[in-house]
Amino acid sequence: MTAFPWIEGVGGDVFADGKRLEAVAFGPPPDKAPTIVMLHEGLGCLALWRDFPQKLAAATGHGVFAYSRAGYGGSERVDLPRPLDYMSREARFSLPAVLEAIGLKRGILLGHSDGASIAAITAGEHSDERIKGLILMAPHLFTEEMGLASIAEARRAYETGDLRARLAKYHAHVDVAFRGWNDAWLDPGFKAWNIEDAVSRWRVPALLIQGADDQYGTLKQIRAIEARSPAPVTSLILEACRHSPQFDQPQATLDAIVRFCAEVGKAEAR
Repeated sequence: MTAFPWIEGVGGDVFADGKRLEAVAFGPPPDKAPTIVMLHEGLGCLALWRDFPQKLAAATGHGVFAYSRAGYGGSERVDLPRPLDYMSREARFSLPAVLEAIGLKRGILLGHSDGASIAAITAGEHSDERIKGLILMAPHLFTEEMGLASIAEARRAYETGDLRARLAKYHAHVDVAFRGWNDAWLDPGFKAWNIEDAVSRWRVPALLIQGADDQYGTLKQIRAIEARSPAPVTSLILEACRHSPQFDQPQATLDAIVRFCAEVGKAEAR
């Protein structure tokens, strides 16, 4: 396995599950401090985090590692259609390889939307003692009709509006990025998708951040996690906030993450 060259703010490649993935790191390397590993949303990529990784590193003192999953950003493409269990496959095959490549010692998984679901699955399916906590923004455990309606609206915007042109600025294989996500979620078979059982096996604390006006999911997602997790859960519901708390309510989101990271550190030191 090729190790990722951890050089502050300098992009590099990481190889996982047979794919080359673009990546960047900020802050101290894994042998110097805990690491926050960032997992982007279903239409996201490394560039679409904007300056959030840098802000996280500066505010927490942790190292921060962000990458584009296969099929997104400047990473290697994938074949379509994506299997309907693509998030579980990411959790089982790609993410563990990424953690090995960066030499993770101890850290926190931070996921947004699809990325939050991947982190949730990972925490429930792997006994990885290096993972000390979860930060899940707009997590999904199951489908909801209002969320599927928003995803159908995104398809219309992609096919007849300017969404494709906007996404093409960030994704080298824009149709792969969009169709891989959109076609899976709108497949009739995907309505049965449910990862609640993974939450019932969590062994690390979690911070949940949800916008009160999230167009892709309701508070049912948060309440389901609170009801099922045997590990401590802290929930933050943000007003005047849609699907991306890190952009709609950046300071409140950052402050909550800083507090959570500090609490995880104190618990580990006991």
